[in-house]
Amino acid sequence: MLVLKRQQQERSQLRVESKVKLKWLRMSPRKVRRVIDQIRGLSAGEAFTTLRFMPFAAAREVEKVLKSALYNLINGSKTSLSEQEAQELRIVEAYADQGPTLYRRKARARGMAMPIVKRTTHITLVLSDVETG
Repeated sequence: MLVLKRQQQERSQLRVESKVKLKWLRMSPRKVRRVIDQIRGLSAGEAFTTLRFMPFAAAREVEKVLKSALYNLINGSKTSLSEQEAQELRIVEAYADQGPTLYRRKARARGMAMPIVKRTTHITLVLSDVETG
């Protein structure tokens, strides 16, 4: 009897989670963060709609990452969800970290050189059916 109750508790506490990372995106983290801040906490379906109508180039990249997370859940071998169930999952964590910076020089007048800084970003999204906070 006690074993059955434990198994039922474990089943009720099972979480569906998908963690996806996009690394070395050649875009400034500041530009990506303004997009990610808008979708954090939304369901996946709402996030797709929001990203579709954003005028920023970073929205296309974040949309690709979100699509990848959903397809991993739908086609995954451990937990295969329907597309409707996957659309209801929430974006629990979303952040854009700074990656390595590429430094270049641009020739200027009188033999001088000015720096060109090319920033990269690492995007991380976590979809889950459990609310945090």
